[in-house]
Amino acid sequence: MDKYECVICGYIYDPAVGDPDSGIKPGTSFDDLPDDWLCPECGVGKEDFEPV
Repeated sequence: MDKYECVICGYIYDPAVGDPDSGIKPGTSFDDLPDDWLCPECGVGKEDFEPV
C-alpha cells in the first residue's frame, strides 16, 4: 500500500499506521479512506494528496 503526502502541509498518510485519531485503523489503504476524510494536520480533503 502506498503512502500519500498532503501537498498543502506535507503530512504523510501511512496505511501501516492509519489515522487512529480519526478512527482509521492501521492497514487502511488511502483509497479505502472515507470520502469525507480530512488531513489531520491542515484539514484539506483527499483531493490534495499525492502518492509518494
